[in-house]
Amino acid sequence: MGMSIGEIAAQTGLSHDTLRYYERIGLLGSVQRNSGGQRRYGSRELARLRFVKRAQAMDFSLDEIAQLLLLREQPGDVRSDVRSMTETKLAAIEQRIETLSRLRDELAELVNQCRASAGACPIIARIDDSQETRS
Repeated sequence: MGMSIGEIAAQTGLSHDTLRYYERIGLLGSVQRNSGGQRRYGSRELARLRFVKRAQAMDFSLDEIAQLLLLREQPGDVRSDVRSMTETKLAAIEQRIETLSRLRDELAELVNQCRASAGACPIIARIDDSQETRS
């Protein structure tokens, strides 16, 4: 009659709590239960969970994944909607990469300054610099 929560957890790499949470917030919808009240997952739920995991790996939030799941089930051409969501996600990721690159450069500079310093720690001084946080 389908897979138990333990079996689906093993196949997806998701915890039991995560599976219950996804059901509660509607990412899975209602999962069938056997006569003892235990959840029983079928191939449809497995495919949906794999979709969720792949979308998370692409940095989509659970709310965005819910929208993608709705689009996935809509008849007709949804490419423009999905493309628009993905373009927005791509722009956000590019901005994060730029921010992380600046952070990497700053930390590398601080490590070099620390190696060359004989006095106070330049890393602590930079973190402690209240002037930086006001600007």
